[in-house]
Amino acid sequence: MGEAGRQLRCPITENLSRLRDLVTAFAADAGLGGDRLDDLVLAVNEAADNVLEHGGGTGTLVAGTDAAGIWVDVIDTAGTLTSEHVRRGADATPTVAFRGYGLWLMHRLCDEVTLDHLDDRSRLRLRMRHPGAGGNGASGR
Repeated sequence: MGEAGRQLRCPITENLSRLRDLVTAFAADAGLGGDRLDDLVLAVNEAADNVLEHGGGTGTLVAGTDAAGIWVDVIDTAGTLTSEHVRRGADATPTVAFRGYGLWLMHRLCDEVTLDHLDDRSRLRLRMRHPGAGGNGASGR
């Protein structure tokens, strides 16, 4: 597995393909693979897209590793995401709609989704645990 304590930091821009590539390489190097890797990359893409579409349009992605696994912080500089959004995303029951499933999806794909506020910014943390570290291991599938 990759070295604990490593970090990736990059701006969130319209080039989500590059962001996905960076997260894929970072997480794979940290030991995440298969469906779990795909799930994390999809969840990060959704979170970054939310920053671009619903937030202030600017943000930062910071990813890191620790003994438990991999975490990715998606920081929205506008601070528009609230704990109510995250709670509704976790508790939502899908309905017939074409939009609005980003947070619901993140909760199903990641082992943990949390939100806090730093100054005027929102920080959404997505976590994937290493197998055997207390994660669900199946990303909700």
